Amino acid sequence: VKDLPGVRYHIVRGTLDAVGVKDRKKGRSKYGVKKPK
Repeated sequence: VKDLPGVRYHIVRGTLDAVGVKDRKKGRSKYGVKKPK
């Protein structure tokens, strides 16, 4: 994941998981989360 454009999201993901993943909807594809119904 060195040359990936969303490499920093990889790191921030841990933080988002802790705070409740507020930006998950925005970067859905980057986090691999399913689309909210």
